[in-house]
Amino acid sequence: MSTTTTVRLSDQERELLAELADEYGGQSGAIREGIHLLAQQKHRREALREFLDEWVEETGPPDPEDIAEMRRRYFPK
Repeated sequence: MSTTTTVRLSDQERELLAELADEYGGQSGAIREGIHLLAQQKHRREALREFLDEWVEETGPPDPEDIAEMRRRYFPK
């Protein structure tokens, strides 16, 4: 089932959406892709939190080098 949602965008956000629309089959496609990417990021953060909780429980808090490696692994730019 399809629904319609109204979203208020700034001028800059409208420009960004216009840039992305052709690549993703229109404005709706670009917005849907953005939602999927945000969901993926959320799931990665949740997995990292679970991993860190297990790590701390088993071995204590990670040291700064471990944290830097996790950032590279889970949050690539």
